[in-house]
Amino acid sequence: MILFIIVLFIGAIGLAACAPKYGKHPEGERLERIQRSSNYTDGTFRNQIEAPPLATRTNRFSILLEHVFKKSDLLIPQKPIPSIKTDLKALDPARDTLVWLGHSSFFLLLGGQRILIDPVFNDHAAPFFFANKAFSGTTVYAASDIPAIDYLLISHDHWDHLDYEAVTALESSVRHVVCGLGVGAHLEYWGYANEKINEGDWYDTIDLQNGVTVHVLPARHFSGRFLTRNKTQWVGFALITPTRSVFISGDGGYGPHFAEIGKRFGSFDLAILENGQYDSRWPQSHMLPEETAQAAVELGAKALIPDHSGKFAMARHPWDEPLKRLTEASRGQPYRFLTPIIGEPVFLDDDNQSFAAWWEDMD
Repeated sequence: MILFIIVLFIGAIGLAACAPKYGKHPEGERLERIQRSSNYTDGTFRNQIEAPPLATRTNRFSILLEHVFKKSDLLIPQKPIPSIKTDLKALDPARDTLVWLGHSSFFLLLGGQRILIDPVFNDHAAPFFFANKAFSGTTVYAASDIPAIDYLLISHDHWDHLDYEAVTALESSVRHVVCGLGVGAHLEYWGYANEKINEGDWYDTIDLQNGVTVHVLPARHFSGRFLTRNKTQWVGFALITPTRSVFISGDGGYGPHFAEIGKRFGSFDLAILENGQYDSRWPQSHMLPEETAQAAVELGAKALIPDHSGKFAMARHPWDEPLKRLTEASRGQPYRFLTPIIGEPVFLDDDNQSFAAWWEDMD
């Protein structure tokens, strides 16, 4: 009987994995380009500094079971996350503006271009609806709220950054995509014309329009939408205009790439850095808040906005701990620490704009 259940379970997983939302591995000319990358070895992408996704040989399945069944009130806020719903279609495209849409999703007006970053509008960040459920109050935006997009930026193919439902719903309104090597295979499989997709290796440069340039940059992470890892690349981005510069870390652990990027670019007007979902068992995959602060300093950031927290509980730390720790780590630092609520516009030309410590009123 137990064997029958196991076989049935494996079979169900196998059938589920055939669903379109799991995407497709690179092949053909796309795979040939990947194989020429210096960051691809023995069939997988590699980090600059190698480290296993888990700090120990802890069984991944046991960690998954702990996350699903070992509940804690501290993981989830007791009140809905505060938000406002700014009309993104009504924003002035001539004014550089950033709007946090929750987790790692952002709408950015920069140099007259409408840019959408890692859009996830689902109420879960996993293959199954009951896993990684979003906090109450965080699913404010839907694909229908998003204006026509000049450039869709995808940092990597994990479920909390590449939302099948979101990107398929947005396809007709997206003019161009910029992503790491191999990620375009998913998008083309989901209906995006190959001519729309711009895939870049680390330190590649892609010229956009209106004098905007995107630099595809290293991150220290991993990729994969099911059981196979690292067939597609994980990246960060630098967006440069004649008057402004923005850095987007994507996901990843702390490493020397931040100092290297800081040396290459000198400074950034704004850095959007991962801050949340960390654990001592995977320190190379996600930064601790104190490392996020250090990365901002090494990047020469004039302002810092944290992401990757405030919507999903994907690690065992209290939901508000990343914001509390980063607030402390940012005291006395040379950057401004900006903490908008979901939907609140951040005007990049306003150095005096201030934001509330909104998580303090959530107990």
